[in-house]
Amino acid sequence: MSSATATAITPGLTQWEIDPSHSSVQFSVRHMMVSNVRGLFNKVSGTLQIDSRDITRSSVHAIIDAASINTRDEQRDQHLRSPDFLDVAKFPTIEFQSTRVTRDSNGALKLAGNLTIRGVTREVVLDVEDGTSELRDPWGNIKRGASATARLNRKDYGLQWNLALEAGGFVVGDELKIEIDVELLKK
Repeated sequence: MSSATATAITPGLTQWEIDPSHSSVQFSVRHMMVSNVRGLFNKVSGTLQIDSRDITRSSVHAIIDAASINTRDEQRDQHLRSPDFLDVAKFPTIEFQSTRVTRDSNGALKLAGNLTIRGVTREVVLDVEDGTSELRDPWGNIKRGASATARLNRKDYGLQWNLALEAGGFVVGDELKIEIDVELLKK
């Protein structure tokens, strides 16, 4: 008798991997109440299970290398990696684990899940642009893509650092706008 455990196979369920070289997680935040600073994380990975028969049975697990933050200013990036913000020495990754997939009354796809930043986990809901259909690339790989957006309050995740401005307001806004673009590779 074999000690191997059988795994149920769900019809329509396919396994996908985030292609890190063709995916990005970008953000923007208000700076000094006059402009937006944009940045991205250079290293993102993860897996998805997509149920083509019932998209609401799909799931996502994504991991971001927090130290890969890039705002095109090395001094600012070092500050963002410090204990004032991401504290990458203690919290090297940012993670998202989906908990449910739904469609709203207009048919738009919503992906809810637990987002963990700096050891703090909160639920976030991503608005998902239902990506492309599967296609075969010139090298024979099966690919598809998706985009998602969300807004979150950085203070909810312990990102408290700020300075008051003499004219009123603060150096860093509280709301982060998140834009995610992923290219997926079928396993």
